[in-house]
Amino acid sequence: MSAPSLQSFQDQVSELLLRHRSLLDVMSKMGQTNAAAVRTVTKAVTECGCVELHATKQEFEPGMSLEQAKERINEHVRGELCENCRDAISNELGRSLFYTSALCNLLGIELDEVLEKESQKCSTLGLFNMS
Repeated sequence: MSAPSLQSFQDQVSELLLRHRSLLDVMSKMGQTNAAAVRTVTKAVTECGCVELHATKQEFEPGMSLEQAKERINEHVRGELCENCRDAISNELGRSLFYTSALCNLLGIELDEVLEKESQKCSTLGLFNMS
């Protein structure tokens, strides 16, 4: 079975969303599901322990190559998500995606277009995209 396209998922959400169809309801559910996703990641660290955070100030030295900088940043998270945590986080991200799609539906925005624009911005701005 192939993965659904963003458009087919957006259409599916439009058909399924009944209870929280108002814009305010969808926005509050987005916040709630995003918070639940963050909480589930936090629990993977604090309760399960399958991943650990070793967060300190990220030191970048002049003349450091891009690859060296990426390696230094990657040292921040250690371990690998266990199957239970991976499933829980994936479920929460799916719910978050559902309400993101619902918001797009209510506002007449195509999720495919959002992805395309963001990808173009990332390509154009490169490393400076999120700084």
